[in-house]
Amino acid sequence: MAQVPEIELKDILLSNSSFGPNEITFILTKVCNDYSQFPNLKEVTGVLESQLERTPAASVRLGVCQYMIGNYETAIATLENADGGALAYFYQGKSHFALENWDKAIECYESAQRAGYNGDHCQIAIAETKRLSKDLTGAMTILDNMFGPIEQTAEYLYQRGATIAAMSDNPDEVCKLYERAVELEDTHPGALFGLALENDRRGNDERAIELYQRAAASFPTNVGALLNLGLIYEDHDQFERATRCYDRILESHPTHDRALLYRNDSVASMDEHYDHDREKVRQQIAGVMSIPIAQFELSVRSRNCLQKMGILTLGDLCKVSEMELLNSKNFGETSLVEIREMMTNKGLMIGQLAHQKDEADEPIDTSQYSPEEQMLLDRPISDLNLSVRARKCMTRLGLATIGELVRKSQDDLLECKNFGVTSLTEVREKLVQVNLSLRGE
Repeated sequence: MAQVPEIELKDILLSNSSFGPNEITFILTKVCNDYSQFPNLKEVTGVLESQLERTPAASVRLGVCQYMIGNYETAIATLENADGGALAYFYQGKSHFALENWDKAIECYESAQRAGYNGDHCQIAIAETKRLSKDLTGAMTILDNMFGPIEQTAEYLYQRGATIAAMSDNPDEVCKLYERAVELEDTHPGALFGLALENDRRGNDERAIELYQRAAASFPTNVGALLNLGLIYEDHDQFERATRCYDRILESHPTHDRALLYRNDSVASMDEHYDHDREKVRQQIAGVMSIPIAQFELSVRSRNCLQKMGILTLGDLCKVSEMELLNSKNFGETSLVEIREMMTNKGLMIGQLAHQKDEADEPIDTSQYSPEEQMLLDRPISDLNLSVRARKCMTRLGLATIGELVRKSQDDLLECKNFGVTSLTEVREKLVQVNLSLRGE
């Protein structure tokens, strides 16, 4: 049996074939099932926009595409100059709805119904618009006056549940309506989001995450589900996943204020989280390095030789080579073997940090500072309340105290990755507030 070739988005959108609700549902389902198709949808939309002369029918196709990729204002302008048909009016309404132009959305839905669009679908859309514009009585009146098969559809059950949720505190009835909607259509984004929200409020994070994930898989992008899913991920310190949620919103809505804000916070939290983990590891290592050699049972000869060399901690042994030890008077192979074994038991090696010997920072003259200002030098850099980016650079440079910071020059700081003039200005201003400055200033 010959394999039926797969229908591509461009085959529907760039052809002269019929275009209506069935074709739109096909496109939405295709992108929902394979989100890698979204760039293809944007590309085809660009092709349609590049056509200098379009038929009214082609304008309808273009306007619907612009709506699907989130270009609502452009979609409205395109559809207003289309064929004046039911589909054009309906998607003008959906575009106005997305922009929260409630009155215009209702006006367009009513025009779509008069032009022959499915009356039940128009009435449900009007009820949803009234609910979100706070006309709850108007929304419920519409739903109460709808009869027949529409009452057993997922969309009707969801809209009724959402309206009851907005009107009263009856979560059990609301959940039952949402659950019935999901039984009828297990991918219904609104009902899934509603159930997720109820579980989220009750602290059922695992169930809420599962439902938000299913709601977020829908297309067009379910902004509410992605925002809430991202926030739950952040609560669980899963900042990469949270960032991907906000990125998904920004693909369709590049200027979405909350998505931009949440993404910036998530990235900053992710960096802080990683920096915190690195700092914990650094502190653990530093703790081992600071262990005094006097705590170990070494021979008298080995102990005396190390003391004469000024080697008092395990960290000191990490910074000296075996040859330097052997060159010390009275230090022989027996002592070397003994110390090797001691270091191995702590997961360290003699000389493992010998290559990291850096020139000491130029000492600073503290005589110009008052006693209070000199006390500031021992305080942690965190007391300066620097931005995330500046704090990350301090961590990369290994700076922990304000005194270590003021030993650095502006050139030392600017050599650090991602530390630019803006961060330098910030550090200078913070230091000026406590009457301090960088070296050389």
